[in-house]
Amino acid sequence: MKILIVDDNPTNVIIIREILKKENYRNFITASSAKEMLKILGVGSGNDTQRPRPSDVDLILLDMMMPEMDGIEACRVVQQYEHLRDIPIIMVTAVGDSKKLAEALDAGAGDYVTKPINKVELMARIRLALRLKREKDWHKERDQRIQDELKLAALVQNAVLSLPLKEEDFEVHAIYQPSFELAGDLYAWFPLGDGRYAVILLDMMGHGISSSLFCMFLASVLKDTVTTYVEPEKVIQELNRRFNQLYIEKQLVQYYFTAIYLVIDSRMKRIDYVNAGHPPGLFFEGGTKEPVLLESNCHPVGLFDRIDIQPQSLSFEEEGHLVLYTDGLLEMAEGDQEDQLKFMTSHLNGGHEWREEAMREAFFVDEAAVERDDDKCLVWITLGKGTEQ
Repeated sequence: MKILIVDDNPTNVIIIREILKKENYRNFITASSAKEMLKILGVGSGNDTQRPRPSDVDLILLDMMMPEMDGIEACRVVQQYEHLRDIPIIMVTAVGDSKKLAEALDAGAGDYVTKPINKVELMARIRLALRLKREKDWHKERDQRIQDELKLAALVQNAVLSLPLKEEDFEVHAIYQPSFELAGDLYAWFPLGDGRYAVILLDMMGHGISSSLFCMFLASVLKDTVTTYVEPEKVIQELNRRFNQLYIEKQLVQYYFTAIYLVIDSRMKRIDYVNAGHPPGLFFEGGTKEPVLLESNCHPVGLFDRIDIQPQSLSFEEEGHLVLYTDGLLEMAEGDQEDQLKFMTSHLNGGHEWREEAMREAFFVDEAAVERDDDKCLVWITLGKGTEQ
């Protein structure tokens, strides 16, 4: 632990140094002015707030009354640098003015001792400040480890998402923007052979670590479930069964997810689907500007042990595109669901080809600078005319 003593009076510096030595604190340095202190800390006059080199100082004993720059102003300068704000500052002062002491504490000092210095009081305050500094450093290191692990987990979570697929009569693309490091949306698609494809988009209740863990579980069973059961009704029922097998003791929150799952036959020009409490998919065929809605036909997955499903089907003759999305996109528009769907339709009916730049501008612009309340996901499926057999 390194202590920095800042005082323009050499006698005061000697007194503090001797007190520290007798208490076996020998790792200390001194500065005769606030400007010298700032130089030791690796910062300038306070005009440049760019992050300078790290400081190894653990505690500052700072005289309040000094020429050129007093202790209060020096505190304010230190607080301008994020990496220095956690260094505890104990103000050493002969001033008995409570307003001045309050000003020092407001400027960033954590404590103070008065002159003439009482050795017992000084050491008690130093030990307290250093103990709090150690605890704060431990929490910062732990938080950094957690952040590093969350970033790694986000990379793993992103790796399970399906890559864009582009074939003669079928294309599928997606844009995904989580609200936090980890998120609760999941999408996937699987070729089934003979021009058939399975596509699913699901939205776990909530977001963050718990929702992402549930999503990772679903990702682990999804391919096996889809390739084994294929048909929409059976796949959703199996996901409901698997999800309900996750028994969590003393679970205070009822977790569930909405989902829309489709089996698209690009040759027979047919779409079979189940919408389990999810926002309606939008299907645009030919030159129409108004979509066919793939609306919810059963409750969300995971709420009950059994789920009753009435699968739906629709056919298409011309080229078209189908858009699936999570409610984070709907919430961009004010009003009821009808107003929100009008908002979505106005941005999605401009042609069947995939237009990533336009979709990002419409739904994901400036999101890096704004704290998001929900995950956002958009899946775009382009359908060719197909070849009837």
